[in-house]
Amino acid sequence: MKPHATLSPLFSVRRALLAGAFAIAGITLLQGCFPIVATGVGSGALMVADRRTTGAYVDDEAIEQKALSLIGQHFGNKNHVNVTSYNRNVLLTGEVQDENARAEVQRLTGTVANVRAVVNELVVGPPSSISSRTNDTFITTNIKARFVNNKVFSVNHVKIVTEANVVFLLGIVTHAEAEKAAEIASASKGVKKVVRVFEPISESEAKALDTRDNSKSPPEAP
Repeated sequence: MKPHATLSPLFSVRRALLAGAFAIAGITLLQGCFPIVATGVGSGALMVADRRTTGAYVDDEAIEQKALSLIGQHFGNKNHVNVTSYNRNVLLTGEVQDENARAEVQRLTGTVANVRAVVNELVVGPPSSISSRTNDTFITTNIKARFVNNKVFSVNHVKIVTEANVVFLLGIVTHAEAEKAAEIASASKGVKKVVRVFEPISESEAKALDTRDNSKSPPEAP
């Protein structure tokens, strides 16, 4: 696979991703068969508008793949680890065999180029079952639908990751958007807890980002 840093500008990347969205959706439920999963690619394929820069968007995909490669090389199939990068901040979810593995996965992820911070939400325990991961997928889909129906903020501004009925919310959002997103997610069926992993911005910053023309922005240097 070619490094993500060599991809064309964001507009072209997203058009290509959008074209493959249905194909990706078709294999989503099969991800439970694999011990390590990059969660950002599938949901990111559906994004047309984004508050991240082109460079950050491309970096996020590269970070996920590189972190997964390092973890796989070190642990093989012993752990179930999800890696989600958003604006170069990485969220780790899933299950690992012990505390040493939990710490080592975080250390390895932190060595990947362009990673700004690592939020370690890994738990020590046996890997989740396929049925559990399927249920998590349904929870994520339901929350996305509720975001769309609510129409208070753009669904593209909040990424949802669900693990063992715990919902993690990521995004570059205002205080009002963060509150509303957490409220909707918390009230959704099957949700045990909501964890916010947001990057807060002001209303004026949000407006500036939302009116920016990303299609004309060249990728930033890696």
